[in-house]
Amino acid sequence: MTLPDERYRSLIETRKFLVSLLVPSITPKVPRKIREQARALLKHYPTNYFIDDLCVKLPKDYAKEMEPLYRMVKIYEQDKQDSNVQ
Repeated sequence: MTLPDERYRSLIETRKFLVSLLVPSITPKVPRKIREQARALLKHYPTNYFIDDLCVKLPKDYAKEMEPLYRMVKIYEQDKQDSNVQ
């Protein structure tokens, strides 16, 4: 189960990870092929601006933060939906 704030953080952290692969002082001993792949992926990866825009346009799917009560309700709904599928 993935919540909207988890999706948002995943996108942000993935961008940070890919950027870190490009910097030898941060990630030494990474093969050139991996650095090139990270660079190619980042070329079309959404910037923070576009990721933040997702939160505005798709609030049910992406959220910077969720209030604790709303988060609890979303977890409950997802668990209920998952148990009905099985």
